[in-house]
Amino acid sequence: MALDELYSVWCSDLYRYEGRCNKKLIIKYLILNPGYKYTFFMRLCHHLAKTDKRLIKPLYLVFRMILRHYMYKYGISIDPNTNIGEGFYIGHFGSIVVNSKAVIGKNCNISQDVTIGQANRGKNIGYPIIGENVYIGPGAKIIGAIHIGNNVAIGANCVVTKDIPDNSVVVGVPGQVISFKGSEGYVNNTV
Repeated sequence: MALDELYSVWCSDLYRYEGRCNKKLIIKYLILNPGYKYTFFMRLCHHLAKTDKRLIKPLYLVFRMILRHYMYKYGISIDPNTNIGEGFYIGHFGSIVVNSKAVIGKNCNISQDVTIGQANRGKNIGYPIIGENVYIGPGAKIIGAIHIGNNVAIGANCVVTKDIPDNSVVVGVPGQVISFKGSEGYVNNTV
């Protein structure tokens, strides 16, 4: 990934917050918004890890330590190697855990207290795959080798352990589809 591609991804993430992007806004959000700050350094570490130059490796270690600091400070545990599409939005920080082997599509909203994790036994052993334009409400848990479709809204404190079709609204424990109105109105400023 070239530097211009990295800047493009940073802008796509910022666009989800502000509806626009420029260098001044990036600096503003790096200072004032913990969710964007974490995402910024997560993307930077991902970029540096894929660079082969020897001089970059010490720089990677420095930024990885900064990311670890923010992990503890903000309660966000998302490995930089996690496959996350453009337009990632962290609405509120705190107790966010995403397994490094999970896959998250473009324009995903994640709220506080969300867990996206693996199942170690049962019929869904593995990691979730989450589609595009997905809203994940506060306290939601998505566990196992399941597929969450595109344009899905997952309600607060919902526990999802089975596949969810496109355009669904899911609530409850265990998660049940209650409508097919999708995530419209919850996922804004998409890229």
